Amino acid sequence: MNRFNRLVLSIAPLLILCVCWEITAQLINSSNLPGLIAVITSLYEHLREGEMLHHLSVTLLRVGVSFAIAMILGVVIGIMMGAFPKLNQSGDSLLVIALNVPALVTILLCYIWFGLVEAAAVAAVAINKIPTVVVMVREGARVVDRDLLQVAQVYNVSPAVYFFRVYLPQLYPFIMAAARSGLSLIWKIVLVVELLGRSDGVGFQLGTFFHFFDITSILAYTLAFAVVILLIEGVIMRPLDHYIARGGYGHS
Repeated sequence: MNRFNRLVLSIAPLLILCVCWEITAQLINSSNLPGLIAVITSLYEHLREGEMLHHLSVTLLRVGVSFAIAMILGVVIGIMMGAFPKLNQSGDSLLVIALNVPALVTILLCYIWFGLVEAAAVAAVAINKIPTVVVMVREGARVVDRDLLQVAQVYNVSPAVYFFRVYLPQLYPFIMAAARSGLSLIWKIVLVVELLGRSDGVGFQLGTFFHFFDITSILAYTLAFAVVILLIEGVIMRPLDHYIARGGYGHS
């Protein structure tokens, strides 16, 4: 299948959804379901006024910082738990609890403990994401090729080469899986964080539009957010995932 056919298969469901959306909106003819054209018009107006780009950029910054913190801490903890069975055994119950604490509870506690500040918002998002990264990376650390590690030890490679060229590349598929699954989770948590305790961002704007029953603007911001997510997925995450799946990380 060539690139054009793959592009058509990717776009076709979206086009069908858009057509069905517009037709349904015209048939219902209700303010509770604005049509796609009305939503796109609203999106353009928000972009022209400038506030949408501001709120999108603020949300993206929170997502990026939270994602980086969660991935770094999650990978480190996951490697340690996978490499040291006693540490894994002692920390497993805490990990299970962390996985099942509702995100809303973590957000509320962070705001109560630290105040309605940016650090509390970022911490709440990162804390919710870290356990999922730990679980995936831990499983990868458990199944690394021990024979390959022993070969590296026999040749007396330096600790840096041993970790970055022999050990860590075996975890890349697991890290990538944690990144892709966690990114979708972080988007949602960031919006809740902004809705509850921030004065800017997409979540804050959605809350404002909700109070005014401005469904068209809610859908306009949702559409803009979806476009950003698709761009990040198509430009960064999917090519990186394909690169790792082909084993490109092992070449240098």
